[in-house]
This record gives sequence, C-alpha cells and structure tokens, in this order.
Amino acid sequence: MSQNFVHLHVHSVYSLLDGAARIEDLVLAAKKHGMNALALTDHGVMYGAIPFYQACRKHGIKPIIGCEMYLVDSLKNRKKQPRYHQLLLAETNQGYRNLMKLVTIAHQHMIRGRPCIDLQLLARYRTGLIATSSCMGGIIPQAILSQDLKRAEDLISTFLGMFDKEHFFFEIQGEYMKPQSQINQQLIKWANQWGISLVATNDVHYIEQADAQMHDCLLCIHTGKKLDDPERMRFPSDQYYLKSPQEMAQQFQDIPEALENTLAISDRCNLTLSFDQLMMPRYPIPPSQNASAYLWSLCERGLSKRQIERTVEVEKRLNKEYSLIHKLGYADYFLVVWDIVQFAKKQGIAVGPGRGSVAGSLIAYLLGITNINPLKYGLLFERFLNPERVTWPDIDLDFDDERRSEVLQYVHERYGEEYVAHIITFGSMAPRAAVRDVGRVLGLPYGVVDQVAKAIPSSPGVHLQQLIRQDQQFAKWNRQPELGELLQTACKIEGMPRHASTHAAGVVISPVPLVEHVPLQPGIDDVYMTQYTMESLESLGLIKIDLLGLRNLTVIERTLSLLDKLIDLSKLNYHDEKILKMLGRGETTGVFQLESSGMRKVLRECQPSSFEDLVAIIALYRPGPMEQIPHYIAAKKGQETVQYPHPDLEPILRNTYGIIVYQEQIMQIAAKMAGFRLGQADLLRRAVSKKKRDVLEEQRSIFIQGCLARGYDRQTGEKVYDLIVRFANYGFNRSHSVAYSILSYQTAYLKAYYPLAYFTALLSSVLGNQDKLMEYIEEVRRTGILLLPPDINRSQYHFTIEQGKIRFGLGAIKHLGRQSIEVIEQERENGTFQDLSDFCRRIDLRFCNRRAIEALILAGAMESLPDHRAKQLAMLGELTEPQTSNIAKNQLSLFTDEERVRGRYEQMKPYSQQELLQLEYHALGFYLTGHPLDAYDYLKNPFGLHSLAQLTKQAERTRVSMLVMMREIKMVTTRKKENMAFVQIEDQSGQIEAILFPKAFRKFDSLLRSLKGKPCYISGTVQQDEDQVRLIIDRMGSFEKPTKIFIRIHPAFEQQPEKLEELKGYLKKFRRKIPVTLYYERSKQFRSLPVDKYGLDLSAECMELMERLVGEGSLRM
Repeated sequence: MSQNFVHLHVHSVYSLLDGAARIEDLVLAAKKHGMNALALTDHGVMYGAIPFYQACRKHGIKPIIGCEMYLVDSLKNRKKQPRYHQLLLAETNQGYRNLMKLVTIAHQHMIRGRPCIDLQLLARYRTGLIATSSCMGGIIPQAILSQDLKRAEDLISTFLGMFDKEHFFFEIQGEYMKPQSQINQQLIKWANQWGISLVATNDVHYIEQADAQMHDCLLCIHTGKKLDDPERMRFPSDQYYLKSPQEMAQQFQDIPEALENTLAISDRCNLTLSFDQLMMPRYPIPPSQNASAYLWSLCERGLSKRQIERTVEVEKRLNKEYSLIHKLGYADYFLVVWDIVQFAKKQGIAVGPGRGSVAGSLIAYLLGITNINPLKYGLLFERFLNPERVTWPDIDLDFDDERRSEVLQYVHERYGEEYVAHIITFGSMAPRAAVRDVGRVLGLPYGVVDQVAKAIPSSPGVHLQQLIRQDQQFAKWNRQPELGELLQTACKIEGMPRHASTHAAGVVISPVPLVEHVPLQPGIDDVYMTQYTMESLESLGLIKIDLLGLRNLTVIERTLSLLDKLIDLSKLNYHDEKILKMLGRGETTGVFQLESSGMRKVLRECQPSSFEDLVAIIALYRPGPMEQIPHYIAAKKGQETVQYPHPDLEPILRNTYGIIVYQEQIMQIAAKMAGFRLGQADLLRRAVSKKKRDVLEEQRSIFIQGCLARGYDRQTGEKVYDLIVRFANYGFNRSHSVAYSILSYQTAYLKAYYPLAYFTALLSSVLGNQDKLMEYIEEVRRTGILLLPPDINRSQYHFTIEQGKIRFGLGAIKHLGRQSIEVIEQERENGTFQDLSDFCRRIDLRFCNRRAIEALILAGAMESLPDHRAKQLAMLGELTEPQTSNIAKNQLSLFTDEERVRGRYEQMKPYSQQELLQLEYHALGFYLTGHPLDAYDYLKNPFGLHSLAQLTKQAERTRVSMLVMMREIKMVTTRKKENMAFVQIEDQSGQIEAILFPKAFRKFDSLLRSLKGKPCYISGTVQQDEDQVRLIIDRMGSFEKPTKIFIRIHPAFEQQPEKLEELKGYLKKFRRKIPVTLYYERSKQFRSLPVDKYGLDLSAECMELMERLVGEGSLRM
C-alpha cells in the first residue's frame, strides 16, 4: 500500500512566493512516505529541475521533471484573454528537451506577467511529453465550470489528436471546494465515455499540513497583503501538502485506478541526465592548427612580448601549466577568454590586472588575460587548476564598468545568440528581510519588528534557528506568543528564493544551442538568461566566464584620458614613499578596497611600508582573519616577537610575520613539511576547511606521516597541522589579494600624483549616488581643489577640468536625464545661451522639459545668465507654456513677449543665501556652494565641537558634541511600546545615523520635531559598528534658541584675578539674554550668574574673545 501512489503535481519554492517546499526537504518527505518516484511541476519555469533531479537520485527516488505551464487560446492575440494552467511531464529525454523549448518560447510570450504557450505551440513540441487536463485552472476544467461542455469536448478531441490516450490523462484532485467536485464528476463520466484514464494529484504547495499557515504568509508577502485582509488571495484549505500514499488512498478510495495510474505514468517517465561531461566552447582557430597548438604559439608570442627570459624556472612552469591544460582539454577555454580580452583592449576598454586564482597562471599572464607575473609574486598555479582534483576552469575578468556592455555584445555576436546566455541567480529571504516581511503580514507594530530585525547580526552565515538556540534575547522572544509566531514563521521562509535576477557577471558559452541543455528566458542587453543556476550549469558540464564591470577601472581610464601625458600603470614603483605615507595617514577616500572607516583605521595603525603590507591587509580585513590584524601590526612594529612554528617555515611566513594569511601558504607549508605535491596540498586545505571530524583525523594521519618521513618529529607535525586547521577557513586567496592590491595601489598613485584628474574622474563615476558624491566632494575640498558650480554654458554631463579647477557635471543634478543634457550640449554648439528666454526658445522641450529646466535653475546652473534664481523660476512657466502648446500642434517655431514677461517680475526679491542653499539641496541632494552650518563655524573651537568626519577616529563610547542638521527622522515603537527615533544627521563633512533611545526621546520629542532641517546642537556617545559609525544622542538643543552657556574655569585661570576681571568685562560687554553658568573645575561647583547682569551673546566677536581668554573647548551649551 505504501508504494501505490506517486505525486505528479508538485510545486517547490521555485514557484516563487507560491510554492513553499524546499527541494531537499521535499524529496526526503517523499522517501519517508515510502514513495519510489516524485514529480516537480513548478509554475511556468524549470528553475529547480537539476537540484531536484540530483536530490532524487541521491535518495533513491526516480525524478520526474515537468512543468505547470500557462496556456492561452492564441499567442497571436495580444489582447486580454483567459489564461489557463497546463500540466506537462517529460516521459523521455526528447520530452525533456521539448519541455525546455516550450518553457523558453513561453518566456518570449509574456501575457499579463506570465510566460504562455498556446495549443499550436504545444502540438509542435508534444513528442516525449505526457499531458493532463490539469487542475481547476486548466482549459478543460474551466470550460466545464462555464457550462460550455461542447467546448470542453472539442478540447478533449484536440488533446487526443496531439497526445493520444497513452499520453493524455484526466486529472482529478481533492474536493477542497465545490467547483472541484463538479469538475471531478464530469471528468469521471467522460473517462468512461472517451476511454481516457484518470490520474489523481494533490497540487502540492508545501510539505506538511502544519506548513499551511507559513504558506499563507508567503502568499501575503507575494501579494503585499496582510493575513487579516478579507479580500486577499488564499487557498481554500490546509490540504495542499505532500500527502502520504495512505492519505491519498483514503481520499480517492472510490477511484483506485486514478491512484494506480500515477504508478503507470511514473514507470513510463525515464529521464536520464548526464553530468560532469565537459561542454567546452570552441574558439574558431586557423584551419592549420588545433586549439592546443594555437595556444602554445600564443604563449611563445607572449614570452617575447613580455620580454621574459626563458630560464629553467620559466620553462618548467610553462610546461607544467600547458601540459595540464592540454590534458584536460581546456585550450579552447583559454583561447575564448583571450579572444574576449583582446577585443576589449583593441577597443580601448580597460581590463583589470587580474581577479581570483587565475592570477597564479603564467599562461594567463603570457596571453594578456592577467597583467600579473605569478613568478614575481610567488603565486601558485595549483590554486587555479589542481591536477589532483579536476574542476572546470573558472576565470573572472574585470572591465571598465561603463563599457562592459560592449564586451557582452561582442561575445553575443562572436559566439552566437543561441550559444551565449547570462546566468540566473535568485535573491533569497535573508533573516532580517524574512522577519520584516512576516512581521508586516502578521500586522505586528513596526517598532517591535524593527527591534527584532536589527538584533539579527548582519554577518553572513547567521540563521534564525541558530539565534533562537544560542541567543538569550531571541530565546526569550521565541517564548512570547506573537514574537514566537513571528520567529517560527520567519525561520520557515528564511532562505527561500524570492525573485530571479541576472548573475552579476556570469556568462555561459556553449558549443551547441543552449536550449538543448537549459531552459532560457529573456535577460538583460537582449541576451538570454539561463533558468539553471551556476551550480546546475557546472554540473551539466557547461562553462561560464565572469565578465564584471568595475567602477574603479572606469575611474582609472577616465583619469588617464584627462592627463596630457602617457602613463604606464604596469610600470609603477611599488615602494613609493609618498603613496605609502598617504595610505598610512588613512587618506584613502576614493581608493579601491581601502575606503571604509575600518580599513582607514587599520592603515593608520599599520603604517604600511611595502606593497606586501597592502596585500596582507586586504587579505586580513574580513570577518574571521580580522582578529589577526592587531598581531600583524604588533609584530611589524616589533611589539610582538615573530614566532615560526618551525624555522624551515620562515621563508613562507616571513612577509606575514609568522601569521598564516594566505591559502597558498597552507599549501606551501604542507609541501615543505609533509612532502605534499602542491595539488595534494590544495586538497588538504579544502578538506580541513570543512571541519569534519573524520576528515580532520584522516588528513592529520597523512600529514604527520609525511612530516615523519621528511625528518620532522611528531610534536612539530601535530603543532603545524593544528595551525593549518585553525587557519584553513581564514586563509585568503593570495592571487586575488595581489591582483586587487595592484588596483588599490594604482588608484592611490593617481590620487597622490594627479588629484585634479583623479577626483574629476572619481566624481563622474558616482553620478546618481548622492551620498558618495557628497563624500567625494568633501574630500576634494579637503585637498584644496576648487569645485566650480554647474553652469549651463560650461558644464558637460560628467565633471570636467577647467583651468586647474573641477567644473560640476550636469549629470549630478537630480531630475535631469542624460537625454536632456545631450540636447543642451548639442544646441550649445550653435552658441552660448544668452538668457533664460533664449534657452527656452532654442531647446526642444520634448526632451528637456520644464521640470528639467527647473532643476537647472535650482542647482544654480543658470546663475551665469541674467536675472536671479527667484525671477528665473517665476518667469519659467510663461516662457515654456507657449512652446509646449505649439509642440502639441507640431509647431516648433515659437514666439513670446519676453520683455513683457521679464518686466512683470522686475521687482521680485532675490532669495537669501540660506534659501539658495536649500534650493541647491533640493536639486542636488547635498549642499555645493556652501552649507547652512557655515554661519556657525566660529562656534566650533570655543565649544570644542566635533565634525561627523572626526567620529570615525573616536573610540567606542567617546563623548562628543557637535553642530548638525537634522534630516530624516524615523520614529519607531519598541517591544515595550516605548517610542524611540533614528535620525539622519549631517554637517559639512558627511552624514551618519543617530539614535535617540526611549529615555532621550521622551525628553526631546517635541524639540526633535521642531528641529528637522534646522541647525541644532547635539551631544552623545560614539558607537562603532563594523564599518558604520553611529551617535547615541542624549542631549540636544537649538542653536537659534540656546537655553544656557557653561564656562569652565580652570584652576590656573581661577588664581589670576586679572583674568577673572577680564571675563567679567566681556560678560558685561556682550550682555544679552542667554544665561551663563560658571563651572569651577577645582571645587567642582557651579555658579549661575544673574541673567540681567551677565547674560551672553553668541556673536563671532564674543566667541573669539571668550575662547582666547578661557581656552579652546571651555564653553558648553
């Protein structure tokens, strides 16, 4: 009884936000029920086919690959038409290929957001497929429910004509709602009349009956609804789970043949997929050569071009690499990658020096795929291709971010659109997102959910179930009814795929049309995207190449183009004192990989004195190995003794002061001490990094035996092996670190020696990113370079150099698109714009509309034209309205009484400086020509105020005071139903998030609301959170209405009567209404002065004199 049913209608998590059955759990559940086969039929896609197939094979279950497709009457009719469900199962390998083709074609015919086929298409690709009448949403069931039995019977005839009675079945399902009962009765009746077999299914959407609530939440997440919404989409019952054969037998006890037919279908479905058979793309080589010979000729050419002497070391390395590449049949792959890089270089597209382990290949260097000599930096080929563990080659390439699309287009055209595709990836439910989504669906207060979400560590590898087991606070929340439901539901959906997107860089190239092996769907840049993930493609033997866009390459390339001299970055001096000292000062804003506040802190502490320091820091600055940074720095400075596990390891660990930093060091240690081949040593590294006890002990025995055989004692062997185990997870790929350190150094070089060109390029690289623009503009100002405002007659799309200064680019103005700017630049060739009316007359408003012109005025780009901004904005409506109206009538010749318009606004008052700054902020997202806080700069020294930029250098919990602008204020409710606030604060040096916890919020609630967008004084403690700095505010006040000023009286000052008299004189001279309190530091006593005699002023003169008298930082507000 346990094996007389097979589920043939099953949805996994790859029916995105509809199915809730994870592949592995689904297969294990089927195995637990004693089933010997199982189908997967996701909605319109085959995303999960390969992991499902592999999981089934692993657990001894026959996989049946299918799809529940969307069917319409005609793909030619793009008008609104009904859309039905259609279940298809692959009976044979041919059927599987046809199913992939149907799914691929369906995605080219999206109707109301769903990939669709019609009966004509189904007939063309029916071979090898089994079809059913499908669920209640099927075309035949819908005809039954519409009482159109004639149409239903015509459709049955059509399906029989396509599939015959051996390949078409009437599908009956559980009667969880009344319409299904009507469908079942009619199909059972017709089954006898037509001689068509019945098959029972359960439309599985989750695994256990208890998962119905979780599945309901998933549907709400999908539709943006809440559970208590009576109008939302919902399943009619909790019966859509993977029922056991016994439950299905009970449900269909009157129709046993419908159960038996599931076995008959299962017996006929015999799909066999081949894995690990390499499908190498073919490079079109000259007819007289094969791929390997052509590769060798390119290596010979590379030796000459690189001017490399053919030493014994070079010959040995070259022959070793070539022999393995030839043996594994990878020559074509290298040639394809070489071809792509050659195209980019010929087109002047910047290519990175290298990325990942391929930097360890001499052949890659000779071919120009990388620009790093692995022999110079001690990089290992076996870390890239291991002769002892055959894996597919994997080369990542970096290109100029703005021209990467040209490279993709070339690959697409060179190797054929049917042979090239982007690779799919899935955005999954991260723990925080799962908590927030479920909290919204359950209708819990935002503040409560936000508190739980923010308590989840942001580091990778953290799971909710783990937190509930190990964290006291999460365990406590889990015991509360509402939060327990939140956490348990979030646990169930955590990690489920939420949406499909294109892999950031992966491109697969096949020697045959891809659809023969992979279902496809439209991707970006008119290039297909695979429906199988990178892991599935690799298991099928398809080869990928990562083509990445790197913004920093764009910056480098643009910087070089702005210089009036040629610079070969491959020939830099990597021991340049000027650059190393700049790095040691932490002045790395805009430097690749070294920008974060945490990295700047490490650089200041380390004071790098060599390129190797930079390589090590980039390798160490990651979770885990980061804990070794203090030891590295202390050993470098001689504050800790450098210790080697054995003197023989000094050559391997010398550059890293005895610390294992790189994976290659582990390999070299195993080779040196245990006699491992480098390939074998890489296997050891991979094995021990998994931390499986049996593997660790097995490898320990092998390693120790190797050490003993080479004359080392057991104790030393044990000690070194324990060290390898400890660092196996932490070790970083040295090849990658060297490659990225080179890019870091190149950007640092350009910043140090050519700051004007570099910052111009850097600013142009972050158009549209207001936060980064603001950060880089502040750095430009710090270096003393003058930034000119936008100008309608001078600015281009990008930032440009103008007489030793940087001219602001129009592309950084919000609401001003590239097309609008191109229209302006094009028209400017006919002469500069004389005034606003001239501009409006000459510009085609279809491409540069009123909103765009408004943005130009607000940003100050029209400042060089006659009339001030207030007048320009007032005139704009009348100057553009006639033109807009004429355009509507296709009349492009425009006239308006410009003098009359100008005269009407002649007496209009100009904006104040503060108003101009606010307009600028609105247009740019930041202040450019000044800052509202500039007017208060004179207060910073007397009151000892910090800037936001200085906070990164402050220790945790340091108390600071500062003058800021309040931007965004987000109030939330805590679990205890108390209010608190997250506030975005800014000053001239940047922006950060500040927090007012409930106690501070209660105290300053009304004041906080009144201060939004205004200067205010705040005080609090610094919170350093990884690369993020926050301020915990506990005091705040208005600079416009200060309530009290404190003056600290130092002991030395107190003993000088003449100083006290001078202070008294100032208090009388600058007497105003702000109360003053003296704080005597020696006695720790406060003395409040009568306000009518000694109230104080906040004028610049007063503050300057007071500071000079009582000392910097002796005033507090």
